[in-house]
Amino acid sequence: MAKTDQMADTSPSRLIDERIASLCDWRGDMLARLRAVIHRAEPEVVEEWKWRGVPVWYRNGMICTGETYKNAVKMTFAKGAALDDPSGLFNASLEGNTRRAIDFHEGDGVDEEALAALIRSAVALNSTKRR
Repeated sequence: MAKTDQMADTSPSRLIDERIASLCDWRGDMLARLRAVIHRAEPEVVEEWKWRGVPVWYRNGMICTGETYKNAVKMTFAKGAALDDPSGLFNASLEGNTRRAIDFHEGDGVDEEALAALIRSAVALNSTKRR
C-alpha cells in the first residue's frame, strides 16, 4: 500500500465513515444525517477526529462535535451560548457560558432547516471572531 493510501485510511472523514458504519443502529443513521446537514449548510467544512474518537467539524474555528452515547447522539456547538436559537433546538448543556448542545434520541426528528441555520450562524460567528 502506498504512503498516500495509508494516510487516506486514517483521514478524519474515513474515521467518521467507519464510526457511522460501526454503530449499526439508529445512532449511525442519525450521525450520518447530521453530518449531511452540516455539509449542506457549510460545503467548505473541515472534518477532524479528536479526543479518541469524536467527529468534529470546523470552519474558521470549531463549529460542533458529533458525540455518540448509548441513548443519544449529541451535537455540541463550541460557541453555542453566543448563538441565537429561534427554533429552540438546544436542549442540553444549557447551563454553561460557552457551549450548547442538542441531544438526539431514538425516534427523534431533525429540523434540518433550523439546524442548517444554526450551523451557518456558528460559521458566521467564527468568521467575525477571527477578525
